[in-house]
Amino acid sequence: MKIVSYNVNGIRSAFNKGLLDWVIQEDADIYCFQELKANPEDINSAAFEALGYTCYWYSAQKKGYSGVGVITKLKPLSAQYGCGLEQADFEGRVLQLTFERFILINTYFPSGSSGDLRQAYKMEFLQDYLNFLNSTLQIPESNLIVAGDYNICHKEIDIHDPKGNKNSSGFLAEERAWMDRFFETGMIDSFRHFNANPHQYTWWSFRANARNNNKGWRIDYINVSASLKDKITKAAIHPDALHSDHCPVVLELDIY
Repeated sequence: MKIVSYNVNGIRSAFNKGLLDWVIQEDADIYCFQELKANPEDINSAAFEALGYTCYWYSAQKKGYSGVGVITKLKPLSAQYGCGLEQADFEGRVLQLTFERFILINTYFPSGSSGDLRQAYKMEFLQDYLNFLNSTLQIPESNLIVAGDYNICHKEIDIHDPKGNKNSSGFLAEERAWMDRFFETGMIDSFRHFNANPHQYTWWSFRANARNNNKGWRIDYINVSASLKDKITKAAIHPDALHSDHCPVVLELDIY
């Protein structure tokens, strides 16, 4: 089974940059998209459905903002829109699909880069989200997969300039400590499970030619519960996909 997670920074814009052709080429079973910036009626679902995917969209109440979606060739048993956190659900941040052999949670974590109020909300969300995950992890044999744009670099290896960004949202000590707690629950960083090399990033600023100079951040993940550790067969980052300021991350599991 192959899963892709991709912050498309506007799915209509990504379509115009060749997203559909890339989806066809990659031929994954499941795609998790973040930052849709569109309502379901504005998304070309028919193009995905023609490829055999079923579409699940969870948009923000505010038009042109946030939102997550999943397209899947595997039929889920159920879909849960939102996580019961009022602000997060208003912003369309969490979509959960339950399959026969695993639970997939697609999440667009808040950014705190716009100011103190949003940073405070981000920290509040992180704590509440961990509580939400812990309740999900208590489900026997949950086989949990948490994909998305976490908006946090975990370690110094995950950011091009750790010293210069130590006071930047996305690399603050308290955010990184939250990532520690997240992995202490038994979750596995699937990419680092295979790849310990530096200079592997998933997001680059539009400023200062950052992408061409590979001055990036690794803030996009597909993490799995410990019960799936031995099922991971491949994890990769695809910086050659240019539909967004992010790039896709890919996970392959031997689960079927």
